[in-house]
Amino acid sequence: MQRINQKYINNIVLKALREDLEPNGDITTKLLDSKNKIAKAKIISKQSGVISGIDFCKATFKILEKKSKFLVKIKDGKKIKKNQTIAEITAKIKTILIAERTALNFLNHASGISTITNQYVRKVKNKTKICCTRKTTPNLRLLEKYAVKKGGGYNHRYNLSDEVLIKENHFQSKVSLRNIIKKSLKTKKKVTVEIENLTQLKNVLGLKFNRILFDNVRLPQLKKYLKICKNKYETEYSGNANLENIRKISKTGVNRISIGSITHSAKSFDSSLLIF
Repeated sequence: MQRINQKYINNIVLKALREDLEPNGDITTKLLDSKNKIAKAKIISKQSGVISGIDFCKATFKILEKKSKFLVKIKDGKKIKKNQTIAEITAKIKTILIAERTALNFLNHASGISTITNQYVRKVKNKTKICCTRKTTPNLRLLEKYAVKKGGGYNHRYNLSDEVLIKENHFQSKVSLRNIIKKSLKTKKKVTVEIENLTQLKNVLGLKFNRILFDNVRLPQLKKYLKICKNKYETEYSGNANLENIRKISKTGVNRISIGSITHSAKSFDSSLLIF
């Protein structure tokens, strides 16, 4: 996932602009006598982090004014320091004023996700893959999963049709669990089985599938379960991972750690737009 389709970007940005402008447009900017004059502006970082969502930011200005100029100074996935210029804009004053909040909302949301993801990635020092989940903002999943990648993380399955993930709610017994796993192999999709205890683990050992997801197990248990697996499956951990304990979890040797908070609770990046 290197870039997001421009049609998708324009569609999402248009919806956001309508949300901000309907039904009567920017009634404050309409009062300005100078609203049609050409001006220049800069988007400045107010913290260090990893930039993401710049194409959404750019599209906001371009949709409002095709002739506007948007010069990208920091590309997606690149680290930035406080007070650096992210982008320079040349456009009508009304375009800059109308676009400002919507453009920054996309930029700051995506960059916040990339920044926190990168903090986790640096903690584990590439020994474990940091993955996102489906705990995303409705209609913004593609942007948020893209931002995770730009922060150095990896994507879990994109949606329900992407991979098979068998959880406890999908089965009632050992027999039904094994039957579901056998059926899942016919889908030709990657198959993950969620395990919460030793009994469930023993029930699936020996069956052919791709990954075991250990959900909310304590670290001593996780270490024990990993030894039992003996590298027969790719392994993943989920549940209560944070920046304080992520290194300890990684040291167990688990292949992946999925963290819902990097998308659903990421702190917004801090940047501002200045007209000069």
